[in-house]
Amino acid sequence: MKFLDLCKVYVRSGAGGNGCISFRREKYVEFGGPDGGDGGTGGSVWAEAVDGLNTLIDFRYQQHWFAQNGQGGMGRARTGKDGSDIVLRVPVGTEILDEDQETVLADLTTLGERVLLAKGGNGGWGNLHFKTSTNQAPRRANPGQEGVERTLWLRLKLIADVGLVGLPNAGKSTFLAATSNARPKIADYPFTTLHPNLGVVAVDNTEFVVADIPGLIEGAHEGRGLGDIFLGHVERSAVLLHLVDGTSGTLIEDWQTICDELSAYGEGLAEKPRVTVLNKIDALDAEERAFLRDELQAAGARDVLFMSGASGEGVTEVLRALRPHVEARRAADRATGEEEDSAWQP
Repeated sequence: MKFLDLCKVYVRSGAGGNGCISFRREKYVEFGGPDGGDGGTGGSVWAEAVDGLNTLIDFRYQQHWFAQNGQGGMGRARTGKDGSDIVLRVPVGTEILDEDQETVLADLTTLGERVLLAKGGNGGWGNLHFKTSTNQAPRRANPGQEGVERTLWLRLKLIADVGLVGLPNAGKSTFLAATSNARPKIADYPFTTLHPNLGVVAVDNTEFVVADIPGLIEGAHEGRGLGDIFLGHVERSAVLLHLVDGTSGTLIEDWQTICDELSAYGEGLAEKPRVTVLNKIDALDAEERAFLRDELQAAGARDVLFMSGASGEGVTEVLRALRPHVEARRAADRATGEEEDSAWQP
């Protein structure tokens, strides 16, 4: 399935049905009078976060979503049938943006969460509503209310516990393939990863989700390479795993490039907990490893770990270093949920 994380949709709620002008005329019935019914309410457009989806590809082929109109009122005081609602089924983590692509209308981060995108129009009143003591035969009815048309953007930000960042060919996809059942593309040229990949890893009876995004290069926030739009998929992560290629001849510059791009992107990524790992150590001897680690720590990196995704050396230690951050985030989320539940009053 093709990955799609940004798309435009056009939604329109249903118009309300018109009110009816009708009079009761029956043989042998002494009292007649107005009996026009009201129009039905138009259908609304909703968005709901559902399970089992991780892409917006469905909205690539169906961009227009129109709810059903309400039925008009009828005689004998019969109300028209309401229009059917329609629901846009989106993955968890989808943001609903206004047409300007900046105003966030809703952020669906919880399974089953629903938001109203366009409310259906009210049905018009029939002439039965306008009967008074001085106007016992009103020939007046209201038209139904028009539906609401909106142009919206859907932007998916994957919900993962750990976000993988680094330059192209830093070994991010190799690490994901070595620790999970995910099978991302791996090759010896840059930008083999063109869209995010998710994998579930396990360590010490704890499972968490890792997101691998395309590599960043210097100037990505200005649109160079694949840009930095994919950083949105690691905004919600509890910790960042920063992989640095130990065989690169510009180790410090590579590390600083990623730090600068995270700062330029904003959204709190630069302040997010980060685990720095010197990767591809299978090509380095002990003296080179110690030298490069000292260089990184002198530049500002904290607690640099060693790892080789290809040979598996140090992978378990890296996963164990990530685990406390993931568990701390989950504990904070549970505490927040409990506070909200305790504050609820019937």
